[in-house]
Amino acid sequence: MRKEDININVTLDDANVCEQILWMATNTPDQGTNGSKAMSLSFWDEDGKGTAKMDLWTKKMEIHEMKAFCIETIAGLADTVRQATNDEAMAMDIDDLCRRLSQRLKQEMEQQKQ
Repeated sequence: MRKEDININVTLDDANVCEQILWMATNTPDQGTNGSKAMSLSFWDEDGKGTAKMDLWTKKMEIHEMKAFCIETIAGLADTVRQATNDEAMAMDIDDLCRRLSQRLKQEMEQQKQ
């Protein structure tokens, strides 16, 4: 049996606001520490049959970056549905949602430039 480790270190300021997120995993091409502006971590509780979720983002995370992060996270779930359940219809619905949200974000960013 093989064991892998994922380590996440979070630095908070005096008001408990996230300043920094650093992570490292044993099975990644870059074995060093990686910085991140945001993270979303979910676990399926096998006893409670529900999701335990942890979302963190740093002060440096800009609003358009957070929206893009959320869209990409949801898009990744479409891939998970495909691989784990082979439910292509559900995966395509998720992909369609992500395309609409991406277009909306693109329009918002174009309007902000004007």
